[in-house]
Amino acid sequence: MKKMDFYIGPCVIESPALAQEIAERILKDLGPFKNEINLHFKGSFDKANRSSFTSYRGPGLDEGLKILQMINKQYGLPTLTDFHTPDQAMAIAEVVHVLQVPAFLCRQTDMIFSGAEACKKFDRELKIKKGQFLSPEETKNIVDKASHFLPKDKIILTERGSSFGYNNLVVDMASFQIMKSFGVRAIHDATHCVQRPGGLGTATGGKREQILTLARAAVAAGADGVFMECHPNPEKALSDAATALPLDSVKTVVEKLLTIRRAVME
Repeated sequence: MKKMDFYIGPCVIESPALAQEIAERILKDLGPFKNEINLHFKGSFDKANRSSFTSYRGPGLDEGLKILQMINKQYGLPTLTDFHTPDQAMAIAEVVHVLQVPAFLCRQTDMIFSGAEACKKFDRELKIKKGQFLSPEETKNIVDKASHFLPKDKIILTERGSSFGYNNLVVDMASFQIMKSFGVRAIHDATHCVQRPGGLGTATGGKREQILTLARAAVAAGADGVFMECHPNPEKALSDAATALPLDSVKTVVEKLLTIRRAVME
């Protein structure tokens, strides 16, 4: 059975110590599933789309890359991070294994091209989040742009829900089948899809209690993997506190999702 991709870590890199704590815990807890999953550590060096300009954004590019490189060397985990401008792609691809294009930037041709070129040079993967404003059918254009430089097995699309009314997102479970029909992997974003963007006025709210329900449905619908953010103390997380999974619940969530995966693949 093909391994399932998991991208797990904090929303934003808060400190080297927090990154180490999370990496060590997920590596230990998910060790029993190593034959069934491809585990990546994810963490953002900059959250450039915070609701408020006073919110914490992260350690910045240079410090963030140092921490991600440390995580890879110390724990052997491949890493993922976002990039926000085309000129960042090469520097990030030199260190990080998966470059992620944020949802709001998914149609920016320069972002796709620069990310794909950097991934080609350093043999990395390009992961693009489907914007909340796009139908899954429209992601074919994104794949066409990226595949101008990269083979499709290096391109990943991510479903994170679509805007539906105010401060709400809805996941169309047909998205996975549609996006996979373009010859790429399709990933479910388990924690961002339950957000209520701007729902707290100066911060994003969310529905943490729905994470597992939707993730189970996504795996049953054929998602190739799951992206999810976690924190040792979600209420004190410096970004996306309303939707981060408690770190000590990650193992249980992954175990339940793999049970569904095994049933689907039989």
